[in-house]
Amino acid sequence: MSDPPAGAVVGVDVGGTFTDLVALEPGSGAVRLAKVPSTLDNQAHGVMAALDAADCELAALDLIVHGTTTTTNAVLERKLARTGLITTQGFRDVLELGRRTRPQPYGMTGQFIPIIPRDLRLQVPERMDAAGRVVTPLDLDAVREAAARCWRKAARRW
Repeated sequence: MSDPPAGAVVGVDVGGTFTDLVALEPGSGAVRLAKVPSTLDNQAHGVMAALDAADCELAALDLIVHGTTTTTNAVLERKLARTGLITTQGFRDVLELGRRTRPQPYGMTGQFIPIIPRDLRLQVPERMDAAGRVVTPLDLDAVREAAARCWRKAARRW
């Protein structure tokens, strides 16, 4: 296990309206907060403004933890780019099988529309065991073929 950071630790979340930051000085326990407008054209500008507003020197930081709700919002609002998914064989439907994908968590009513249509979720040969050892190496030719096939399918949809 590594030693805890000696310099400041910063957590920053870029949202659709605001960029929030919390900075912790491990030595003193001091906490600094900042909330600045998000800069959607380049989110880095909002992050830098939040660091400046919290008086954080980049050189003094040991760790920056970054999160964003803008992508979550894009997913929820279905404002995504055309997307395909290439998975290991047998995992094509893993996004639909997740526990949180049901419209009603304790019932089977409602409607579920997958983020990535099934015909754009392609599979390639590869397998790892539970310890992370390669059982079947990733077939790179199959990945290239699947990517090209996905591209052609996506192009026909739009």
